Amino acid sequence: MSVLARSVGNAFRNKVRTAAVVAVLAVAIGLALAMLVANQAVAGKVAELNASVGTVLTVNPAGGQGFEGGGEPLTATQAATAAAVPNVTSVVGTKALRLRKATEAAAQSASGQAGPGGGPGGQSATTVTTSLTAAVDAGTLGNRNQAATGTTGTTGATGTGQAAPSFSLPVAATGIGAEVDSTGKALVLTQGTGLGDYAAESTGALLGTTLAEKNGLKIGSTFTIGDKNFTVKGLFDAGTAFGNNALYLTLPTAQTLAALPGELSTMIVTVNSMENVDTAKTALTTALGSDKADVTQGQRNLQTAVSSLDSVKNISFVAFAAALATAGLIILLIMVMLVRERRREIGVLKAIGAPNRTIGLQFVLEALVLVALGSVVGAAVASFASGGIASALISSSSTTAATGQRGPGGFPGGQGGPFGGASQLLTSVTASASPGVIATGIAAVFGVAIIGALVPSLLTARIRPIEVLRGE
Repeated sequence: MSVLARSVGNAFRNKVRTAAVVAVLAVAIGLALAMLVANQAVAGKVAELNASVGTVLTVNPAGGQGFEGGGEPLTATQAATAAAVPNVTSVVGTKALRLRKATEAAAQSASGQAGPGGGPGGQSATTVTTSLTAAVDAGTLGNRNQAATGTTGTTGATGTGQAAPSFSLPVAATGIGAEVDSTGKALVLTQGTGLGDYAAESTGALLGTTLAEKNGLKIGSTFTIGDKNFTVKGLFDAGTAFGNNALYLTLPTAQTLAALPGELSTMIVTVNSMENVDTAKTALTTALGSDKADVTQGQRNLQTAVSSLDSVKNISFVAFAAALATAGLIILLIMVMLVRERRREIGVLKAIGAPNRTIGLQFVLEALVLVALGSVVGAAVASFASGGIASALISSSSTTAATGQRGPGGFPGGQGGPFGGASQLLTSVTASASPGVIATGIAAVFGVAIIGALVPSLLTARIRPIEVLRGE
C-alpha cells in the first residue's frame, strides 16, 4: 500500500475523532481566514484613502469658507503660483454656480430673500437661472434655509403673518479644470464620456444620475443655463443625494456664465505623498499669502479615519496570526497523540525496513488530509463571517477613537457623528472573501500544519523497533 493511501486511510480510521478534529480545525481556520479577509479589505481602503483625498489640499479665498465673510477671489495667477510649490503635483481650479429655476429666482429676489450663497464645500457661488429642476425636494429644513436672510439655519421673520414661499433646493454646478470632483477624486462616469478639454469653453455637461432622471435627461439631451443650451455628455454617480443633485462644466464655461472671467472659487491642490502634506500646506500659505488664501486639508478628519483603519488592520493581522498558531497547535497535539497511539505500528514498519522519512511523511500527509477537510469548512465559514467580523472591528475601533472627540453640534468630529464625513468611509469598507485571499490563507494554514506535523514525526526516529516489540 502506498504512503498516500495509508495516510488517507489512517485519517478516517476513527471517524468520530476525525469529525471532532475537523470541526475544531474548521473553527480555527475559518477565524484565521476571516481575519485575513478583513485585513486585506481594510488595507485596500487605507491605500485608497492615502492615494486620493489624503493628499489633497483645498485653497479658498481668505475668510471665504462658509456663508459669511471672504476676501479677494482667487485667480489663475495664484493657481500658477501654487503649481510651482515643491511637492505639488497638480492644481485644479473650480468656479461654483448655484442654478435656480427662473420663476423661483424671481420670487426670491422679489421677497428680498437672497438665501445662503455658498457653493459646494462652502465656497462662494453665483446664482444663475436654469431649466433644470432640482433632484432633491427642499422639505421643511430646506425651505427654512432657503428663506434665511443671513446664515444657513436662521429663519427670516416678518410681521405680516404671511407664510414664507416654498423653494426647491438649488442645483450645484461646478466649473472645473480637470475630470475630478470637488474633492479632487476622479469622477466616476456611469454613462457617456468626459468633457474633453477642460481648459476650453464647451456646451457639454456632466450630470448626476438622479438630477438627470428627475429631468428626464439622457446622453445627448439638452437643457439651458442662463441663455445658453447645454448637452448632456456624461452621467456620474457621486454616491449621495446631494452629490447627484449637481453638474460639472468646464472651468472657462462656468466663469463666462458667472461673468467673472479668470476668477476661481477654490483650488484643489494634490501633493505627491501624505508625508509632504503638512510641508506643502505651509509652503502654499507662504507663497499665496495668509491674508489672500486659506489652505486647508480637504477632510482633516480623514487622518483620524485612516488611523482608526490602521488599528483595525493591525488587530485583524494579530488575530489572523493567533488563529493560525492555534490551528498549528491543534495539529501538533493531535499528531503527538497519534504517534503515541501507533508506537507498535511504527515499530513494525521500522523492523521491516521502512525508513524514518517514509514514516514521517505518512504522518505529515495524514495531518494535511485533516487540514484540507478543515479548510473546506473553514473557507465556507469565512465567506459568511468575514463581513460581520470586519464591521464589528471597525465599529468598535470607530467608537473607541471617537470617545472624547466632540465638535460643534455635540457630535464627535463636529459633523453629526464619529469623524464627521469620515464615518461614511469607515462603514464603506467591504470585506469579500476573494479566491486569491482565501488561497493565500489556506497556503499559510498548510505551512503551519506541515510544521506542526513534522515535530511529532521526528519523534518516530527515536523509536527503536526492538523496544517496541519487546514491550508487546
